[in-house]
Amino acid sequence: MTNQSLTLDVRDLKTHFFTKAGVAKAVDGVSFSVGKGEVLGLVGESGSGKSVTGFSIIGLVDPPGRVVSGEVLFKGQDLLKLDAEGLRQLRGNRIAMIFQDPMMTLNPVLRVDTQMIETIKAHDSSISKRDALARARDALGQVGIPAPDERLRSYPHQFSGGMRQRVAIAIALLNKPDLIIADEPTTALDVTIQGQILYEAQKLCRETGTSMIWITHDLAVVAGLADHICVMYGGKAVEQGTIDDVLDHPVHPYTRGLLGSVPGHNTRGQRLYQIPGMAPSLMNLPQGCTFQDRCPRADDACLIEPGITEPVPGRAVRCCHPHLDRNEEVGA
Repeated sequence: MTNQSLTLDVRDLKTHFFTKAGVAKAVDGVSFSVGKGEVLGLVGESGSGKSVTGFSIIGLVDPPGRVVSGEVLFKGQDLLKLDAEGLRQLRGNRIAMIFQDPMMTLNPVLRVDTQMIETIKAHDSSISKRDALARARDALGQVGIPAPDERLRSYPHQFSGGMRQRVAIAIALLNKPDLIIADEPTTALDVTIQGQILYEAQKLCRETGTSMIWITHDLAVVAGLADHICVMYGGKAVEQGTIDDVLDHPVHPYTRGLLGSVPGHNTRGQRLYQIPGMAPSLMNLPQGCTFQDRCPRADDACLIEPGITEPVPGRAVRCCHPHLDRNEEVGA
């Protein structure tokens, strides 16, 4: 992929949290890229650093956290070098974020129409209130909210949690941004609405060229949505590739463990596979490979931190002992 076709190019990003108890390396040398119109699934269990990666890209990491090094190139412009005003001009306009908690987006004391119109006019002062209202109405319809005219006149507390999340997603879509960072936005939604949101997200990317980073722990969601996948563990990217390649033939032991834990990969009556142990504390990571304490293939070679290799064409893997046998059963 050429640099001209990239919307986002993250290079060796490191975000650390400096606390009295020590330094938590929440993001530790993560690199990936997202092309125009592509969806990248950023996957990992809780505490893997995937949400902090999203916050770091858009400049929302607050003390005691700090981006300590790396580059975040948005259409060639390094976002880490922008001041607060420069980032504000981009947020909500060319880059939008959908939070897991919709109340991080919605103001509880303002009507929905007021919030949506302000979002539009903040980046396009020439648009009339009537046109902005029409765009807001269309956005609510996009995410499956019935009676949008009535809902526009409502306050956030008059919506259910799932409905508030749909409003937050609609706000992110308002200005047709070049990049959307979605932090598990469909977790609180029922499967029918979740499917509708995923369909609209794919449609938006396909028709407008918007790029998207979809942060989730749910492999089933990214399987039907993403073009590429980046699997994170212990603050590091451990496997990357196209969605079909990684899900059909996972190479890293952690990726195989995640897939083996999905019910669909087990025969009827068979017990679900479990990755032994717990994810490590980011302030007390093991020496060498961060996954070695839970990995059935670990040996003395794993005491030295592995670098990124390409054991399979088009696959970036951080592992001393990747699974290269395509006939090996997932979860084994």
